[in-house]
Amino acid sequence: MPLLTPLRFSWRRLPAAGVPVKNLGLRTVASGASSPSGASPKAFNIFDRDLKRKQKNWAARQPEPMKFDYLKEEVGSRIADRVYDIARDFRLALDVGCGRGYVAEHLNKETVGKFFQTDIAENALKNALETEIPTVSVLADEEFLPFRENTFDLVVSSLSLHWVNDLPRALEQIHYVLKPDGVFIGAMFGGDTLFELRCSLQLAETEREGGFSPHVSPFTAVNDLGHLLGRAGFNTLTVDTDEIQVNYPGMFELMEDLQGMGESNCAWNRKALLHRDTMLAAAAVYQEMYRNEDGSVPATYQIYYMIGWKYHDSQARPAERGSATVSFGELGKINDLMSQGKKKKKKKK
Repeated sequence: MPLLTPLRFSWRRLPAAGVPVKNLGLRTVASGASSPSGASPKAFNIFDRDLKRKQKNWAARQPEPMKFDYLKEEVGSRIADRVYDIARDFRLALDVGCGRGYVAEHLNKETVGKFFQTDIAENALKNALETEIPTVSVLADEEFLPFRENTFDLVVSSLSLHWVNDLPRALEQIHYVLKPDGVFIGAMFGGDTLFELRCSLQLAETEREGGFSPHVSPFTAVNDLGHLLGRAGFNTLTVDTDEIQVNYPGMFELMEDLQGMGESNCAWNRKALLHRDTMLAAAAVYQEMYRNEDGSVPATYQIYYMIGWKYHDSQARPAERGSATVSFGELGKINDLMSQGKKKKKKKK
């Protein structure tokens, strides 16, 4: 099956203590503490984390993994843009679930002094993309970060947290390792991701087998993200949504690319095997329901972006309740008051 080159990107935005190294110019791989089960005892065990590690390791071992990196590089560049929007330099930064380092490659050493990159897949760390920033790679789980409290000025995470069993714990860990007035900038897949593939598989499986099983992993709802960030201790929160659409020759090319990205489903309740007739029927449904004019089919990736700050006394705070000097009922009179003030100034002249 030929490898797909993505035909088009389109998107819309909706409102809405460290590891020592002797030579910073060399990439160092260190081992971090991790839970054997990949989840905290109180977490829902939705994903097979060992399988996800194997999927990511397999993807990173491919002869040309960069052919499948187009989506992760795009999202990594958008996270880097959000870092550049903050008018400060970050002496020490951390990338949680870095993969092959899709954020660091878009940043420069003037903005970030040193980058720690963590991931559960050792092959992804070994095959990391080149960057001018001194980088240290640490094999660690997102839920069990092996760093001291108040270590990093910046933490980023790009398209990794949607595979975490205990997202609240992962966010708490990120908050823990941030310094006061440090910032977290993250991105994860949202609930409408691959809705075309999900609907096609469900319709085909229902028609051919009399019922369907989940084939696309569950995602966090955007309405929950703000609550989870606040519960983890973050303030001055920003959550927004992008949709990136990539066109593929057909459903099978899409599924091949998902495997190449290391984004195959790893939920425990996934169906291990789909019948050949069901797969062919799903591909036909995909073409019939979603085909573009040029014969390609779209796949939608919904991305949630989040920004949260760790509290510091120097940060701006909202005014205390009842401290306002003008009521909402008087806001409509502001233009009249301003025009009267201008007339008085003219008379004085």
